[in-house]
Amino acid sequence: MNLLQNEEISPPPGIISSLKAGFDITANQIGIILLPVLLDVFLWLGPQLRIEKLIRLFLAQLSSLANENLIPVAELQRIQETLNELLTLNINLYSLLRTFPIGVSSLMGLSVPGETPLAELNIQQAETGFSFFLWVGALSFAGWVLGSIYFAWVAKASLQKEELDLNWFAKVILQALFLSIFWLIVLITFGTPLLLVFSIFMQINAGLAQVALFLSLLFAMWIIVPIFFSAHGIFVKNENLFRSMVSSFNLARFTLPTSSFFVICVAVLSQGFNILWLTPSTSSWMMGVSILGHAFITTSLLAASFIYYRDMSAWIEMLLEKINSQKATSAQA
Repeated sequence: MNLLQNEEISPPPGIISSLKAGFDITANQIGIILLPVLLDVFLWLGPQLRIEKLIRLFLAQLSSLANENLIPVAELQRIQETLNELLTLNINLYSLLRTFPIGVSSLMGLSVPGETPLAELNIQQAETGFSFFLWVGALSFAGWVLGSIYFAWVAKASLQKEELDLNWFAKVILQALFLSIFWLIVLITFGTPLLLVFSIFMQINAGLAQVALFLSLLFAMWIIVPIFFSAHGIFVKNENLFRSMVSSFNLARFTLPTSSFFVICVAVLSQGFNILWLTPSTSSWMMGVSILGHAFITTSLLAASFIYYRDMSAWIEMLLEKINSQKATSAQA
């Protein structure tokens, strides 16, 4: 920063101003909340795809293996307890339409409707292992597509650029799909070994597991900003997925405290309002008001993130230009 002592540097973009701009854009272009509303209404009032029958079939097969002494009793009991807990969760596979990190925001993905204002639930079952994996793959891919469309729609409204046409939409949606697949591969490649290591630590010593969890949380705090903004370069600067991830790491490197606080503000506002939105019962029509409120808040926060990313990226570029200019002047002197 000594290189910039004689230069006037404008302050970085404000967090509050970015959040305010995001809410203003959503209020002025309310149509951009349509996809979150439709997804939540579908998860609330539409059919549910359950896996209870598949779990019970698996439990029956486990019992047969136990009778033949092919599985240790202690291990069998542990697996049965886990499966019985899954039965109580009433898992709806259609909630996989809410994907991360790119996806349509959803309130009903957090609350499985036990009852609805309609006469009765329309419950479907994934009855075989093949159909289960087929549904998981198809719904995840559909969620990525819908999420990419949602992000592109909100980004266009946030950036307010009329030149963003159908070709731009097609390109950014394709890159967003590639990015989603990339993060899935990363999660499987690194998440599975970490989960196994954590399970081993739990078996050895609970204190050791807590230390491992604490270190994991510290590492997560460092990478949360690059992950959060990993897709923004695609929609804001029309970059490919790899360049977008590099841009997000550069953003974190130069603005980590401020950007971390922005991400925390987004998370606190989103989760804080979710407590309010989940107050009505799913059997009450008031849940419809919660769905509208949730869609407005989360879309506004997404729009704010695009505005913050655009303004902060422009500020970093200006800062680097002035640093390079000052270095060149010093070298000539």
